[in-house]
Amino acid sequence: MLSVGPLAFTAPWLLLGLLALPLLWWLLRLMPPAPRRIPFPAIRLLFGLKGEETTPKAAPWWLTVLRLAIAAFVVVTAARPVLNPDWSLTGTGPVVLAIDDGWSASPAWDARLTRASALLDTAERSDRPVFLILGAPPADGGPLEAGQLLTAEAAQRIVAALVPKPWPVDRAAMTAAANRIAREGAAGDVFWLSDGLRTEGGDDFAAALAEIGSPTVLVPDLSLGPMLIDPPARGETMLSATLRRPDAAASIQVALVGFSEDGRPLLRQDATLAVGETEVSVALDLPTELRNDLARLVLENRQGAGAAALLDERWSRRPIGIVADIGNREALPLLSEIYFLDRALKPLGRVDRGPAEILLRQQQSVLLLPDETVLESTDYDRLKDWIAAGGMLIRFAGPRLAGAVDDPLVPVALRSGGRQLSGAMLWTEPARIGRVAENGPFAGMTIPTDIAITRQVLAEPSLELDRKTWMRLADDTPLVTADRRGDGWLVLIHTTANTEWSDLALSGLFVDMLGRLSSMGRGVRDAAGDQGTAAPYRTLDGFGRLGEPQNSARPIDVDNLDSLTISPSTPPGFYGTQKVRVAVNLGDRVPALTPLQGVPGGSVTAGFEKQEEQPLAPYLLLAALALLILDTIVTVILRGYSLTGMRSAAGGTLGAAALFLLLATSPGPAAAQSADGDIPPGARDTVLAYVLTGDPQIDTVSEAGLRGLSDVLRQRTAIEAGDPVGVDLDSDELAFYPLLYWPVLDDAGAMSAPAADRLNRFMASGGLILFDTRDGHLAGSRVLAASGGLRRIAEQLNVPPLATVPPEHVLTRSFYLMQDFPGRWDGGTVWVETGASISNDGVSPVVVGDADWAAAWAIDDLGRPMFPIGDDGRQREMAYRFGVNLVMYTLTGNYKADQVHVPSILERLGQ
Repeated sequence: MLSVGPLAFTAPWLLLGLLALPLLWWLLRLMPPAPRRIPFPAIRLLFGLKGEETTPKAAPWWLTVLRLAIAAFVVVTAARPVLNPDWSLTGTGPVVLAIDDGWSASPAWDARLTRASALLDTAERSDRPVFLILGAPPADGGPLEAGQLLTAEAAQRIVAALVPKPWPVDRAAMTAAANRIAREGAAGDVFWLSDGLRTEGGDDFAAALAEIGSPTVLVPDLSLGPMLIDPPARGETMLSATLRRPDAAASIQVALVGFSEDGRPLLRQDATLAVGETEVSVALDLPTELRNDLARLVLENRQGAGAAALLDERWSRRPIGIVADIGNREALPLLSEIYFLDRALKPLGRVDRGPAEILLRQQQSVLLLPDETVLESTDYDRLKDWIAAGGMLIRFAGPRLAGAVDDPLVPVALRSGGRQLSGAMLWTEPARIGRVAENGPFAGMTIPTDIAITRQVLAEPSLELDRKTWMRLADDTPLVTADRRGDGWLVLIHTTANTEWSDLALSGLFVDMLGRLSSMGRGVRDAAGDQGTAAPYRTLDGFGRLGEPQNSARPIDVDNLDSLTISPSTPPGFYGTQKVRVAVNLGDRVPALTPLQGVPGGSVTAGFEKQEEQPLAPYLLLAALALLILDTIVTVILRGYSLTGMRSAAGGTLGAAALFLLLATSPGPAAAQSADGDIPPGARDTVLAYVLTGDPQIDTVSEAGLRGLSDVLRQRTAIEAGDPVGVDLDSDELAFYPLLYWPVLDDAGAMSAPAADRLNRFMASGGLILFDTRDGHLAGSRVLAASGGLRRIAEQLNVPPLATVPPEHVLTRSFYLMQDFPGRWDGGTVWVETGASISNDGVSPVVVGDADWAAAWAIDDLGRPMFPIGDDGRQREMAYRFGVNLVMYTLTGNYKADQVHVPSILERLGQ
């Protein structure tokens, strides 16, 4: 390819035809034009006279130049000139293409691949080989190396198969690959499709590229990302996630969405990053029950492993109860055990106080039983059953337990009476805490040496005492013992929870001990507190989707989570099992996001978009034909033809020129324009329609959703659905469409009277309107309460009485058998007309729900889902099935309902 400024020739060798122009000049000058013929009477008197005008022996010079210009235009057209070529390759050596494909490249991934493909197309046209350098280590865990010299076609296949990785790029390996190419003496055009971030080793890599050639660095629009979610701090009263971005040049709005383990949406919190702000904190205000179900945070409409944060039980706010009898120690509240326990437990979760019977009516993770609390006789059995079901009871010793006989709620047998280690009449010193069990929950804790234990309840020696002891005093007597009871734990701390027998309650060790014990309660186990390793359970891919772990993923050491680095062997995700797992996130392991401003020896170009190539061949050919027509007219005049002959010759030339232009410039077969171009699409095909709301984002989702549903209809049914159409209720005719999808806005105003009349006629003639309030992710059903927009719409329409879809309704079996109708949100209620309408063949004119079905059906231009839904794809499949059932129900009416009469019909026919 030959480039001259913004102009390039994709077949430059054809320009050699311009060398024939001098020969053409000589031929044109050598061959004179035909002589003029003038009819005149043969008068002999005129013989021998010499006219003043003579016929030239050669064509005029300006006519020769005109014909040379025609030939030049034809030659240049054959060379396929292009204006604004997609990168002009200036060198002669291989093309070096470096592509960042780590976690930070995912937001503009499609644009990145498009630019890489266009560059490789240019290299293929120039017959240039390619060196390909990929930034992230491969998913198989192998090393990152510069491959062998590739053809542009082979590089295209590799690039087409690329997907972003959920780990960072390896700049050191990229630098080594570039140095290897430089040592081989390769000098050519260098392009780096960067992620736009300044990272450690980035300057070294740019310098290595500069050794090969001046690099052209293309960076994405950082306003689109990448963005990071820093997981909330653990143990706080309210969770608060931090959102980070590298570029603060523009103000953007984002939405943080929280999902449970089974994909249920639990919250949606909007946030705004103003100009100049690179991070913002988002508070997650949730009830304790929903907070404990929170498993995943994602940024809506933002893709990438950094735009997702996973939460395990370390972020749960554990419900903890303190068993207390009413009015206990009210005279001295600041000295009571309940006061010290309440202060120590507040950072760990919700703390309730009350009698055992009342506490056990609610879900509790841990119950604490201070010695000062007196239990009812029936409480012992309740507590034993609760422990066997998986609960943890932490009991404290004291004067009551020291004097008890055969208490059933102790992990080990106890001696009667307490052991006093210090006092005014004793010579002994208070005891200090000694060692902890290596296989217990206190393993690895730093034990202060200044905690004094003055009294304790001693355990009877036994063969199992050593196994049941988790913490000892310096004299090796037990301080904390525990026993497994069913699925739960019974734990005894052999001293009081206040300062009566020790100063343990005044230390930070007391809070740490209760924290580790509470993590073992029912349903809130903390995998990070377990010893050993955890195998990968579910991991994030480069787009932030949670799925099966990659083959390269390996078990992690849960004791060293803070020092863990994200790599192919340790991608972000859940590790452990479904019941006991630990979350590994990318966000809190990435330092500050800094934009890439410049590179040594190269230039930085913002954005992957470039002005589209403009082929010039059609325009040059058109110019050549125009000159050819002009040449024909001039030739006719010079030959002295009459006006009629000139018109005939010019007409023939114009016809031939027009035919030649049509054949030469036509890009290929084109569909003939239909004569009925003004007929709506719904009059020719089965087309689904949606109401234009005036909100571009919602209208785009509606169109993409119905397009995805139409694709499914074509694949699974006999319906050949056309492309969906947006309708304006004030001007468009609705009779051509069987189904109308209406995303309801809360601030939707009242309709005009003609629009309401048009909708009423549409419903009366058999049309179906699907009203979707799209708020099924909010607590409580907005449909039942009727949002403001839906109420204003319903007041103007002839909406029949509605009821929830009964189990025997035709909508549950019109194509698929189903009882739930999920969309993007699950668990909502769908409403249809009460009873059957005879005039509409049993079809309800209105279906109302809040599941945001369009978002569940929506696909992009490549056929990929636009919004995350659940984890395993089952909910999206059920949403498509509901869409198929709805369309079949709209088109066939009570056809499925009639099947119940088939036996009677066959009996009457005698068959």
